[in-house]
Amino acid sequence: MTAAPDVPHAEALALTRHWCRIRSVRGDAAGLAEQAGAIVDWLGGRLGAEIVNAAGEGGRPPVIHARIDVGARDSVVLYNMYDVMPADAGGWSVDPFEGGTVERDGVGPCFVARGAENNKGPLAGMLCVLERMIGDGRLRTNVEILVEGEEESGSGALRAYLLDPASRVRRGRAALFPSFCEYGGGPPRVYLGFSGIAKGEAAVTGGAWGGPAMPIHSSNAPWIANPARRLVEALSRFGEGPTGMLATIDLDDAARGIVAALAVHFDPAGELRFRGAQRFAVPGDAAALLARVLATASVNVSELSSEPAGGDAVIPYAARARFDLRCPPPLDPSSFVDLLRRRLAEDGLAGVALRIDDSYPGWRFDRAAPGVDALLAAYARTAGATPQIWPWAIGSAPAYAFARHVDAFLIGGAGRGGNAHGVDEFMSLEGYARFLQSIDLWLTAMGDPRMASREPTR
Repeated sequence: MTAAPDVPHAEALALTRHWCRIRSVRGDAAGLAEQAGAIVDWLGGRLGAEIVNAAGEGGRPPVIHARIDVGARDSVVLYNMYDVMPADAGGWSVDPFEGGTVERDGVGPCFVARGAENNKGPLAGMLCVLERMIGDGRLRTNVEILVEGEEESGSGALRAYLLDPASRVRRGRAALFPSFCEYGGGPPRVYLGFSGIAKGEAAVTGGAWGGPAMPIHSSNAPWIANPARRLVEALSRFGEGPTGMLATIDLDDAARGIVAALAVHFDPAGELRFRGAQRFAVPGDAAALLARVLATASVNVSELSSEPAGGDAVIPYAARARFDLRCPPPLDPSSFVDLLRRRLAEDGLAGVALRIDDSYPGWRFDRAAPGVDALLAAYARTAGATPQIWPWAIGSAPAYAFARHVDAFLIGGAGRGGNAHGVDEFMSLEGYARFLQSIDLWLTAMGDPRMASREPTR
């Protein structure tokens, strides 16, 4: 076996520390602009990349598009993000926007900061690996780099950029979203697709259908309609049982084969620990649980509120529910939104308004798609565990928007992180070195002429 590639661990960690100090919080225009400028300067100054786009439109954070052309026949796409979730210092071991090294039980030394895992650590590592490979003369594939500032807000600008008929993104064999994929310290995962999603709000405003136009005393309950009760009645149409199931699909032969292989070593108890849950809502062994979660379209209610908030002994004048609807490919979440609207109309539930904030379909690709074997081989060299292959992720990503540019959209990378949106977000320092190696190995494999596509790139 050849030696693992020499990787720029110290340089990548230093860049991660530097960029985690930039408060590029979701929706913070100034912080996002500062971080975007820092990335563009690094791409042009350190990588010598061609900056194809660094301008935002309509006040939105820019989709940064850079290109490294080494004169190869083929290209790959590297995608990442520069926005992070909000954080305050409460409960953190270190200032979340200063960062520091913390010893974590069961993990070891970790760098803790907002963005360490999601996703400034992987972003900085990805770019430092590219710099090292270019400097060593080892990069053998052209690279399209896309970095967005709205991943935490739905990736609207990125999707528009990719779906634009005049898009300047060159055709590539595969796209990779470098991330730490040893979830919960378990074996790394490879997803051969992503689920679709629709997110929005169901709301009942009293004055619009006969309820109160202002909060009134609850003694009026026998003769004044309650918007909160109306909303609860409407939500009972949002899927069946405690999981909000809307429909299921029959897994095809390819998916059934992948699930059967996955179930052999799948640990339901470990999955619960990783998810932070106590029990599953449905019975079954590993194979049955996997088939259920992968084949089911469902609605999750994420927030319930009434107005005025915290009212005591009043009939509220409005009630709202935030929801997200997820479905496996090839189902379209918009068709289920239409179904919910029909159910409300057919059952005479006037006054319930559905607002959809975002919706996009899933996407699935073949096990033999470019980039998959290269990622599995990188894991074999770096992760020390047999990776899990899933037919698609139960989570959502705007992978469908990449479909016209690449044959596969992979999220991948060795290494472990955690608490992405919570207190003490971290990345393992030992795992970070293996992450860097895995990205180097993937890029090396994608530049191997024996793996080159027969189709010309644009």
